[in-house]
Amino acid sequence: MKRRDILKGTLFGAALTGLEVTMIGQAGAQVPTPGDDKASEGAEAKWTRMGEMVLEHQAVGKPHTGKVLAAIQPHGDDVPLFAGGTVAKLIKEGYTGYMIRTTNDEMTGPGTRQEGALHNEQDNDAVTKALGLKKAYNMAYRNHRLDEMSVQDFRGQLILLIRLLKIDTIFSYDHWSLYEENPDHYVTAAVVESASWMAAMGKDYPEQLEAGLTAHGVKEKYYYARGPQIANRVVDISGSIKEKVASIRAIATQGPGGDNGARLRKQLAEKKLRLPILGDDDESANAGYIENIVLDANSMYLRGTPSDREIGRAYGFEWAERFRYIGPQHNLMDEYIKKNAVAL
Repeated sequence: MKRRDILKGTLFGAALTGLEVTMIGQAGAQVPTPGDDKASEGAEAKWTRMGEMVLEHQAVGKPHTGKVLAAIQPHGDDVPLFAGGTVAKLIKEGYTGYMIRTTNDEMTGPGTRQEGALHNEQDNDAVTKALGLKKAYNMAYRNHRLDEMSVQDFRGQLILLIRLLKIDTIFSYDHWSLYEENPDHYVTAAVVESASWMAAMGKDYPEQLEAGLTAHGVKEKYYYARGPQIANRVVDISGSIKEKVASIRAIATQGPGGDNGARLRKQLAEKKLRLPILGDDDESANAGYIENIVLDANSMYLRGTPSDREIGRAYGFEWAERFRYIGPQHNLMDEYIKKNAVAL
């Protein structure tokens, strides 16, 4: 029995799996059911509310022109696996994007630690290009030892980048997800969360302001996780799945990328066997492996997290990613005045 089947039927279980949600609509609005193509019809249909879950559809044109996002990951495979489709989607919709990798990935890949660090940096550059991001920043903290580093130094560097690049939207691990054992993941998540709002304050790291930067806070956060998570947003990535597959393919040193599909195809051929999903050549084998095994078979790489195809199928999309989303904070006083003020 799958974990999500045990949790099914409860509000907490629905929030954790992001798959079973009671559908309710806004007053006077018709809420499409999963599989209803009206969910993504028209230029104005950017999102649909389903209970506590918001479905973010593919937008028409470039409505986000002028906005900046940062894809923040401790390791080279985090964003490609859990958020690559949404990052690529927003880039297509007008965002300018940057990659920020917090560790040097020295503990992964063949060879020495130094060789691992070099090859992973090269992979990270390839991931950055595959997702359409403008530049990669490598903070290069020690892999698996991020919890011994200075939080003040780490936070200060992130605040510097938020202010320098004027980042509006971030992608990062969810600090409040459950059962995360990797210190690189939860330390990065905690520091990103604090840096995102402190960057808007004029008394934090004043030396940066004296150097010519201005205070600038993050407005939107897409938090991803590799296990149980209280998710409130599902994003349709059907239009950017090719970019996501290419970003995973670029992870040649660690994880499910590189030539895994081609190697599996060759091993099966030696046994007089073949998997149709692997196609007839190495490139199609690598792409087929990622689409049908990494992103569909709920494999070891996703650590029990529902696959992109499984999440998408539940909401009528071909492919989807899920997040705990935190949006712009509304000025309640402005709203109160607008609603209640009268002319003198």
